[in-house]
Amino acid sequence: MIIIKQIKSMSRWAKTQKNKGRTIGFVPTMGYIHEGHLSLVRKAKKDCDRVVMSIFVNPIQFGPKEDFKRYPRDSKRDYRLAKSAGVDLIFYPSTKDMYPDNFLTYVSVTGLTNILCGRSRPDHFKGVTTVVTKLFNIIAPDIAYFGQKDAQQAIVIKKMAEDLNFPIKISVLPTVREGGGLAMSSRNTYLSASERYDALVINRALKSAKRLISSGELNAYMVISHIKKLIKQKKSVRIDYVEVVDMNSLKKINKISGGVLIVIAVFIGKTRLIDNITLKI
Repeated sequence: MIIIKQIKSMSRWAKTQKNKGRTIGFVPTMGYIHEGHLSLVRKAKKDCDRVVMSIFVNPIQFGPKEDFKRYPRDSKRDYRLAKSAGVDLIFYPSTKDMYPDNFLTYVSVTGLTNILCGRSRPDHFKGVTTVVTKLFNIIAPDIAYFGQKDAQQAIVIKKMAEDLNFPIKISVLPTVREGGGLAMSSRNTYLSASERYDALVINRALKSAKRLISSGELNAYMVISHIKKLIKQKKSVRIDYVEVVDMNSLKKINKISGGVLIVIAVFIGKTRLIDNITLKI
């Protein structure tokens, strides 16, 4: 496995692969690798000749009071797990190289980013789309892989790639969960044992909502109320939002039909967790 830290070296490597007719699968991460990331790697290995993983804790997608400084980092562990999964190259750029002095250019996807997580984290998606644009330009992948847990992010990136004419397929894979159903996330490491137990209510509430809808309840307000009631049973959990939205436009819906997303964001202690399920009625 190769480790490259310089942008120019990364681009040269990618160009060499393309000149040899090889396809590149790309898994962008902020490190602290878990099984969710590795599931993306395994799919990329099936689809592509070479697999590139980036590890970069992107400062511009964190708000001033968020967890950039304490975000979990363990490069040796990341390298070991990436190598064991078959990653061919890790791109590990520095903040200074990605955002040099007098960096002034940002990418913004309007309409999809001022709602849901964007309402709570106003500049988050501008940071995400800016760094992903840079990574797409540097690595020039054929397919880029994202997890369904970050559903809004995946939809925003798909729209960005479409609007900016990136010749890249965006592949979104199912959420990988821990044994109790908690969606895998690097931030799960923040949770105490009791908080982790309480966090299981998120997935239970989503499953219960799915059963409620299957039984014939198509009123989105009633489904949201049902989810909130279940979540509020855990006193350590504070709801940021629970919404039922169109799975493509992210617009709120009143009557459940077609393809929908049920999306949840909560705080457990100081840790913010998100989850969702997709339904087609």
